[in-house]
Amino acid sequence: MSEILVLYYSQGGAVREMAQLIARGVQSVDGITARIRTVPKVSANCEATESDIPSTGDPYAELQDLEECIGVALGSPTRFGNMAAPMKYFLDGTTSLWLKGALSNKAAAVFTSTGSMHGGNETTLLTMMLPLMHHGMIMVGLPYSEPALSATTTGGTPYGASHIGGTMDDKPISDDEKKLCIALGKRLAETALKLARKL
Repeated sequence: MSEILVLYYSQGGAVREMAQLIARGVQSVDGITARIRTVPKVSANCEATESDIPSTGDPYAELQDLEECIGVALGSPTRFGNMAAPMKYFLDGTTSLWLKGALSNKAAAVFTSTGSMHGGNETTLLTMMLPLMHHGMIMVGLPYSEPALSATTTGGTPYGASHIGGTMDDKPISDDEKKLCIALGKRLAETALKLARKL
């Protein structure tokens, strides 16, 4: 059974919920399953350490998760139009995989949750793509053949799934946002399987 890594960082819980919806879309495709992982917070105190295993929630990602899976869905909340520091910190530690081309020609997709409609969701998705493209990954977005992409009055972009959570992160994920998360997971899984068969 092939696996897609659904890797996320979530502060308020919306990105975690999106990761679960994307995993649902991944697992709707025969022959593939989702491996859900998260990353720890980054501390400004250099003596502070996180446990290797979180006390609750999904396990922390390791480099072998990226290497073993045939595709990656990467999710982060928006922080001033960019991904959150914990996700960037994790990606900055993937040089050893880059050196051996471990992620080259694998499929990837991105997703985010933002506080406001124009709070940087698209720039976050675009900047999350950059390290994945440096790894040689093949980006998968959402086509306008997905009806929810044209109908949504909340989140949703052709660059990836998005959610508008409100300034207090208290808005639930809308039906259109849910549909687009599931559609992105399914499309990523289908693409990853096709690419894996060609390698």
